[in-house]
Amino acid sequence: MSTKNPGSVAFDYEWSYLPRATVLFGIFAVVAVIGWLVTVLLTAIHLFAIPAIPPDAPVQGSIDVITSQWAYVFGIPLATLGGFYYLTTIGLALWWFDTRHPLLIKILTPITASGVAFSAYFVYLQLGVIGEICPFCMVSAGATVVLFALELAILRASETPSLSAMTGDFGSLLEETTAPLIVFPVLIGLVTLAGLFAVPLLPLPDPVPFV
Repeated sequence: MSTKNPGSVAFDYEWSYLPRATVLFGIFAVVAVIGWLVTVLLTAIHLFAIPAIPPDAPVQGSIDVITSQWAYVFGIPLATLGGFYYLTTIGLALWWFDTRHPLLIKILTPITASGVAFSAYFVYLQLGVIGEICPFCMVSAGATVVLFALELAILRASETPSLSAMTGDFGSLLEETTAPLIVFPVLIGLVTLAGLFAVPLLPLPDPVPFV
């Protein structure tokens, strides 16, 4: 078993991981990045491709899905909200690599489980209500399932104390954290999403029509 890395802050409990836990977390991070890239692509479609479609134009397939009434929450594309979800999982994965603290594994469990629940509902809407499939949406849904499965595998490869035993040490965990390692990549992701929304607001010149 691989034990915790010694740090400057002492905790009142011990934990250990099988060697495969690190590999599983690496795969977890890669899948989360793929999921985030898919949400960026879908957000770009919402902001740049869909407005170019005439209001009376017939749509089908993936466009029918991402223009449906279920594709937005208070005017925000679900894809963008999915981007925040994946950035959260990426940030927590990076945090684990920085501290190796088991509290982060326990925090990830309900987050990845909720991702599966929401994705299952969206897949149901595609198959049972809208009657069309969005391939990119299905890739994102598959990514949430893989993340949850990896999280369960990580739990099985870990010997950790109960969540109640660790929650009081959150402040001490922050003291051990190399904040820029986690904040900088997540901030880049947030700026990317914000940039997509900012581009349509820029005073760009109108396109010149072909003669």
